Amino acid sequence: QVQLVESGGGSVQPGGSLRLSCAASGSIFSVNVMGWYRQAPGNQRELVATITSGGFTEYVGSVKGRFTISRDNAKRTVYLQMNSLKFEDAAVYYCKANVYKTFGSRLLEVWGQGTLVTVSS
Repeated sequence: QVQLVESGGGSVQPGGSLRLSCAASGSIFSVNVMGWYRQAPGNQRELVATITSGGFTEYVGSVKGRFTISRDNAKRTVYLQMNSLKFEDAAVYYCKANVYKTFGSRLLEVWGQGTLVTVSS
């Protein structure tokens, strides 16, 4: 069983910062791409940022320059540093990881349970 456990959500004022963490655990051979997605009420889930095991990153345009994704491969953990938060950043943030459970196994897509980020004055 592979699990992703997220932490770090909460409530912040506009312009504030939060740091999300997501740790992968369980029967894992290696972790490939990790990423953060978000879903606001009434909206579809959207990609926020991804990072490969080699550190290559991609961001959705609305967060570029404000959010930073990083990872610690030894800890199988991905982070999302969110600065200059705006009202429109409020959402449930989900972590996703593409995982190989054993050598040569198929790639498994695993999702976290989500962590709520609220932006209000």
